[in-house]
Amino acid sequence: MRMIDIIEKKRDGYELTTEEIQFFIKGYTDGTIPDYQASALLMAIYFQGMNHRERKDLTMSMVHSGDQVDLSKIEGIKVDKHSTGGVGDTTTLVLGPLVASVGVPVAKMSGRGLGHTGGTIDKLESFPGFHVELTKDEFIQLVNEQKIAVVGQSGNLTPADKKLYALRDVTGTVNSIPLIASSIMSKKIAAGADCIVLDVKVGSGAFMKNVADAKELAETMVEIGNSVGRKTMAVISDMDQPLGFAIGNALEVKEAIATLKGTGPQDLTELCLTLGSQMVYLAKKAESVDEARQMLISAIQSGKALEKMKSFITSQGGDATCIDDLEKLPQAKYKIELPAKASGWIEKMMADKIGLAAMQLGAGRETKESKIDLAVGIVLNKKVGDPIEQGESILTIYSNSENIEEVKNLLYHSIKISHSKISPPPLIHEIISK
Repeated sequence: MRMIDIIEKKRDGYELTTEEIQFFIKGYTDGTIPDYQASALLMAIYFQGMNHRERKDLTMSMVHSGDQVDLSKIEGIKVDKHSTGGVGDTTTLVLGPLVASVGVPVAKMSGRGLGHTGGTIDKLESFPGFHVELTKDEFIQLVNEQKIAVVGQSGNLTPADKKLYALRDVTGTVNSIPLIASSIMSKKIAAGADCIVLDVKVGSGAFMKNVADAKELAETMVEIGNSVGRKTMAVISDMDQPLGFAIGNALEVKEAIATLKGTGPQDLTELCLTLGSQMVYLAKKAESVDEARQMLISAIQSGKALEKMKSFITSQGGDATCIDDLEKLPQAKYKIELPAKASGWIEKMMADKIGLAAMQLGAGRETKESKIDLAVGIVLNKKVGDPIEQGESILTIYSNSENIEEVKNLLYHSIKISHSKISPPPLIHEIISK
């Protein structure tokens, strides 16, 4: 088998065999296929696409390129949730304790994020002492005892995906649905969950900018998951404006705590109930999605969900007293209001630019070496469709520097005020299941 033949075959629009895909992934992972040939095949896939069988084979070849996590010693049906990323995407901080509080095991592998704010691990490290350095046995024991644990990602999970993603990033082939879907699903499948709930974001702050592309990606991932024996479904949710009010690590932790108390933002609460009810239903803890939703609402109202967060944080060395005393979480030196320059209704809050402003404050990473400031970020005081008066605060900036004119200018360019009344955008665009 020769790589040049595989490249030409896909270039000319023909489907690749299972053996050809496996040959490519194995050869590129072990270094026998060079970058320039891999780049040529990625570009051919970008233009010619892949059918369902090819996408499944590509995904599973990447799964088998490295370690796979064995969660069989964890009792019950394990459900994982994945978000395609957004601004103020605090769902995991809420969903973990919430779903665990009704008896669904949450065995979460998370990373440290590049971009607007940190990943789930960075956010959880807002609790002094919290750590994710667990052995496999400790991780499994905690999930069996607590129904929830979070651990850092394995160094050798899907090494083919790590190499391919780095190559796609510099060859203009990131935005390809077969390549995006196989990248995401290979990591989820290798992580060992029985069922997968996907939160596919769409809008200015998401990777997929329009609903048609988001739907195609969601359907592709659901199809891959179900075809390899993992029950998979997807929710397409809006990211034209930030989710919730908070963008920034400790700020998002505070918002997650409020949501578990039942006093969080309406959109964040609704999305967590939508995703969480699917997780509970797939785990067979409820007869229907509606019954699962009622279980989650009851867990919030009874205080069970908040108690689960406290025991989870304590079990991984974190100071859970921060949950009752928010002043113990990292605090920024300065709180600076951004006043509206005109009266009217909020028409746009460009999530990507607001996220970039949070990163400039220090809430996120531009490179892997960047140090995150857990205290800083932005809290919105208004959302799209809300009325506002000139001089009223649109948002509050939490900063450890007083000199933030550049951030203010970026935020003013991110927000549009209309003279006419505006309707808020829908939160859930579609639910995709088998």
